[in-house]
Amino acid sequence: MDVDLSGFVRQTDDGARGIDFAIDGMTCAACIVEIEQAMKKLPGVDRARVNYSNSRLALGWKDDAVDPAAAVEQLRRMGYVAHPFELAEAESRDAEHAKYLLRCLAVAGFAAMNVMLLSVSVWAGNVSDITPETRDMFHWLSALIALPAAAFSGRPFFTSALGALQRRSLNMDVPISLGICLALGMSLVETAHHQHNAYFDSALMLIFFLLVGRYLEQTMRQRTRAVAGNIAALRSPLAARVNADGSVTQVPTARIAAGDIVLVRPGERIPVDGAVISGASEIDESIVTGETRQRVIGEGAEVFSGTLNFSGALKIRARAVGAGGFLDEIERLLENAASARSHYVGLAERASKIYAPVVHVTAAATLAGWLIAGASAHDSIVTAIAVLIITCPCALALAVPAVHVTASGALFRSGVLLNGGHAIERLAEADTIVFDKTGTLTLPEPRVANAHDFSPDLIERAARLARSSRHPLARALAQERPTGAPCDGAREEAGAGVSAEIDGVETRLGSAVFCGLDVSATAPALDEGASAICYRRGDETAVFHVRQTLRPDAVETVAALKAAGYRIEIISGDSAIATRAVAQALGVSDWIGGAKPADKVARLEALKAEGRRPLMVGDGFNDAPALAAAHVSLSPVSAADVAQASADAVFLGEKLAPVARALCLSRLARKLMRENLWIAIVYNAVAVPLAISGHVTPLIAALAMSGSSLIVTANALRAGAGVGRATAERSDGAPAGARSNAGATA
Repeated sequence: MDVDLSGFVRQTDDGARGIDFAIDGMTCAACIVEIEQAMKKLPGVDRARVNYSNSRLALGWKDDAVDPAAAVEQLRRMGYVAHPFELAEAESRDAEHAKYLLRCLAVAGFAAMNVMLLSVSVWAGNVSDITPETRDMFHWLSALIALPAAAFSGRPFFTSALGALQRRSLNMDVPISLGICLALGMSLVETAHHQHNAYFDSALMLIFFLLVGRYLEQTMRQRTRAVAGNIAALRSPLAARVNADGSVTQVPTARIAAGDIVLVRPGERIPVDGAVISGASEIDESIVTGETRQRVIGEGAEVFSGTLNFSGALKIRARAVGAGGFLDEIERLLENAASARSHYVGLAERASKIYAPVVHVTAAATLAGWLIAGASAHDSIVTAIAVLIITCPCALALAVPAVHVTASGALFRSGVLLNGGHAIERLAEADTIVFDKTGTLTLPEPRVANAHDFSPDLIERAARLARSSRHPLARALAQERPTGAPCDGAREEAGAGVSAEIDGVETRLGSAVFCGLDVSATAPALDEGASAICYRRGDETAVFHVRQTLRPDAVETVAALKAAGYRIEIISGDSAIATRAVAQALGVSDWIGGAKPADKVARLEALKAEGRRPLMVGDGFNDAPALAAAHVSLSPVSAADVAQASADAVFLGEKLAPVARALCLSRLARKLMRENLWIAIVYNAVAVPLAISGHVTPLIAALAMSGSSLIVTANALRAGAGVGRATAERSDGAPAGARSNAGATA
């Protein structure tokens, strides 16, 4: 059937064309390589990138003869289903798939519990006085529950395995599906022949545990969808275009061309990148620089789309529109970084590439060998099935997920919440830590640095007046006395300050000019990279220095990380003066100030080119591309939504210690993952020869398979004790003798 996809094709300024597809059917990192290689073989296609986190395929070409429908057809022949990528539709499909997995998980869990109750009765009866008729009845009841439950809840694995076989390849779902089907089939045969044992419970428990991992992975994918939605929320759908005759017309932002003049009123987001041609105001550029202080701008100032205009009306000449704007650059950097990271292959996936074909070859060779040796077909098949059951990848399938679950709980108790499936492994591999400054090394909200220089009564009156203002500096002052009511009759002058009568005396809070003070009084604060807010009540005056404050344990944590062998860097969108002050306070020699989002990504790429694996810790909208581009990333819970969605993990609280504990626990978890994989390998090295030689019945094979799963699960529980050891060393994760910096400022 012909499909017209021309409406979904996009074109860039250099003449290149492209289209994005949502791909159904991807189950592992191996699918990424397979799809990209197949797409690049299509005539004319010169770019194919798959983002596994959101199942998105981006194709690019320059040849007008390329038909995107050919890519859809090729993907169909490979067993994948492709749709033009649309955010709303992709979110809907993700939500439906998560519900589907949850239904499968519920059915598998309910059935497994009931079948296990019946199996326990049979096991107990086999060593006591159960009659054959009662045992057969319990087995048939188990079959009545297990067969339809497995047929329903096992569909995610069965469809994936069939797709892999259609593509003439093997993935982990192939031996899993084969093991489930053979265990159920052998159980039916054994039940029909009135045998003592059946294996319905083993098949259902395997399905249940594996579905837990699939569901958690799907929910993590859904969270990555929030990135595009959060960026879209910052876009202004309409812009006020100033016409040649001076009139103003509301038009869609997409219709604004370079050179057009746009009017931005107070309280509106700036819709385009450009330069101010008239007007003055204060703007919030935290999405660009990460700095929470508002910037005073006037004629000639450069502004970026997505920034918020506060106090005055601005006329802006559009410079970058469409794909050239700041928000579009952020989105492009995020997409490129996420696509590159999606190629990461975890320990279990690397092991499964070898494991799946070896299992099948071993079982087939066992069957052929016993037939050649003269054994009956029944005995040969039973022996081959015992090999498949004993090698069913339970231990391998649980080796890494079991550690993930335990380590995730330990990290949660340490104040770290994971976003990504491979976050623990990547955290364990990190050797360089790149910190953002504002909101990461410092607290998210600025504080008054010199409050101790003034009397409590003065602070109380100034804080009351500050609560009457919406200005960020006033909010910082108000935090010095968080309780109490604002001043009655307070009057605020935009861009100047707020005034009111307190005990019959006029009191002012704001700029030096507004308070009638010498402007030079604010210079020391500005020289130190801080902001100044002035106060006057009659002859009583004060200049409050408001600046970002380091997190309470920043010095100790950075010192501990350096002592542990990590290389530390700071890269910030804030000014060089402010960045240098923080770097000096923390003893960090490598720092960069005034960095744009692309500069942060470039620095991370340079580190990776050196062979390093950087951990990025950041919180701002402008950090999102860097968080996605880093080998692994962390974000504080106070971070922007886009930053949290781009990070591999989020840490809680005002302290920086969770970063150190996350690295410590992740290294322990990686060690346990490797131990579990070796346990699975040793188990197979011992058990498989016994099964091949015919010394293992299907029952013993099932018990051995379950035993290996219990061993790797028990080993994984050691990750939970890691949080206790990390905390016992010292609750803040710092080495002995590290000094405290409580109250240090930057």
